[in-house]
Amino acid sequence: MALSLKRVLIGKPLASAEEEHQRLSKVVALPVFASDAISSTAYATEEILRVFLIAGAGAAAYSKLVPLSILVLVLLAIVVLSYRQTIFAYPSGGGSYVVSRENLGELPSLIAGSSLLTDYILTVAVSVAGGVAAIISAFPSLSPYRVELCVGFIVLMTLANLRGLKESGALFAPPTYIYVASLFTLIAVGLYRVFVQHIPPIQHSEEGTKLLDGQAAVTLIVFLRAFASGAVALTGVEAVSNGVPAFKKPESKNASITLVWMAIILGSGFFGLAILSQHLKPIAGEGGPTVLAQLAEHIFGGRNLLFFVTQFATFAVLVLAANTAYADYPRLSSIIAKDGYLPRQFVNRGDRLVFSNGIIFLAVLAIALVVAFGGKIDALIPLYAVGVFTGFTLSQTGMVIHHIKEKEPHWKISLCINAVGAVTTGLVAGIVVTTKFKSGAWVSVLVIIVLTLTFKAIHRHYKRVKAAVSVEPGYRVQRHQHLVIVLVGSINKGVLHAVQYARSLTPDRLIAVSVVSDPEEERLLREQWEAFDIPVELHTISSPYRDLTKPILNYIDELDRESADEMITVVIPEFVTNLSSQWLHNQSALAIKAKLLYRPNTVVTSVPIIVT
Repeated sequence: MALSLKRVLIGKPLASAEEEHQRLSKVVALPVFASDAISSTAYATEEILRVFLIAGAGAAAYSKLVPLSILVLVLLAIVVLSYRQTIFAYPSGGGSYVVSRENLGELPSLIAGSSLLTDYILTVAVSVAGGVAAIISAFPSLSPYRVELCVGFIVLMTLANLRGLKESGALFAPPTYIYVASLFTLIAVGLYRVFVQHIPPIQHSEEGTKLLDGQAAVTLIVFLRAFASGAVALTGVEAVSNGVPAFKKPESKNASITLVWMAIILGSGFFGLAILSQHLKPIAGEGGPTVLAQLAEHIFGGRNLLFFVTQFATFAVLVLAANTAYADYPRLSSIIAKDGYLPRQFVNRGDRLVFSNGIIFLAVLAIALVVAFGGKIDALIPLYAVGVFTGFTLSQTGMVIHHIKEKEPHWKISLCINAVGAVTTGLVAGIVVTTKFKSGAWVSVLVIIVLTLTFKAIHRHYKRVKAAVSVEPGYRVQRHQHLVIVLVGSINKGVLHAVQYARSLTPDRLIAVSVVSDPEEERLLREQWEAFDIPVELHTISSPYRDLTKPILNYIDELDRESADEMITVVIPEFVTNLSSQWLHNQSALAIKAKLLYRPNTVVTSVPIIVT
């Protein structure tokens, strides 16, 4: 039943030879790798306004909005130019992590990897929370179910991605393109109505009017905080460089074209919304309609068909923006795991040629984050940009070293592009950490530090294991005496089969061991032993307190002290029934196996007797 359900939800297994056919065209890759960046147009402008309104500088908020947006666009251009260099220099994918590993060393690469993985977890949480916020803006009655909706959509995204990258990409492409179409329709109609029809600003409640009238001065710290909030528009820009191997051939060329498409859509959409917001003055208020919802309602003349299309498209693209993380997190975690800094399970591909363990782990962490923060996007945003710009900075710095080492054609121009990118994104990273530290950025900093230390601890473990099992040329295994112990409870088919199996091993010594609680139990067991004429030496251990595991372990230790070079095999007869009735049986065999697992020079073998 479980296998049938898995096939229905995930699909039939794909052979390894089919991996080439699972690669993505540019049209499908754009929504897969760029939906995160494109979707940030739905909330980046709102985050800028929120900073000014909270600071009581509502009167100046809209005059600063377009200049701040231009600064963000300049930053976007620098980052995109820099990552085009990365795509061609490192077509194997991995982005910041691989660039840092090859050029900056272990610690910077681990920080880059930690930053990216943290960013992808936040991408899922923020994107889904933003999508649910768009739906709640259209249907306020759904507000009490915010967290449940977020969790439900994460589960659906997880199932879709477990079906395979190509299939999930084809499924998610239409909503992304519908959002792009509705966004530019909104901007085009809005610009026409603002500059030709001269529609007035949005009318707000008395409380909203007070926010707009705030006369507090725009200090440098407020301006920088607003810039840091707007810079979340760049989240996801690095995703294309991380997933280059997922593109159809030629991979690097197709990836670079997709990156440029993404930048054009993101930049023009973000700037268009900034111009509209400057003139129409929407308010970024907690719990109320989103800025995009306010603009759509005002521009389209009410909650009509165009308004709901925009809201549903926004909801869809924000939820599906999480697909960028689902595409990149498992792939990056597999690269880090191959290098020995994450558990090996992250390297394994599932039935559908995707890194299933990474997908499931990402979903679990994102759900935990959504539940912890109540599904509120404004609570999650401050955590967001730290990892993004840390990864940007390390990647561009690594590319500077790469150009100096390799000196490829036109390397000086490329070096200048990446150097400007490194300095710029480094400054932004500092601004983000400084201005948003108390409001939540410290959490991301702490997570990145803890994750980096965890990477190093995992790597130390794998190095110890490798050193312990590695062999030198000419290594020969020393022969040990072989002692086999059969554990006996009472005479039954299981015990007789276990004894016969133990004899077939032809050990140097074979004994049977039973733990008894009183002399009467021992007498009955020996009578049965003789009645069945079992040709194996029987030893009994008295346990008046009815403990089973400890007396057996103590007895094995005594035997070990008598002959330290013996290899001991413990044979355990074990009854196996179906799942519905297995719990009715004593699980003593399981307890003994768990204890013996960590004992050196000890092999544990179960002889199952299946009861139908």
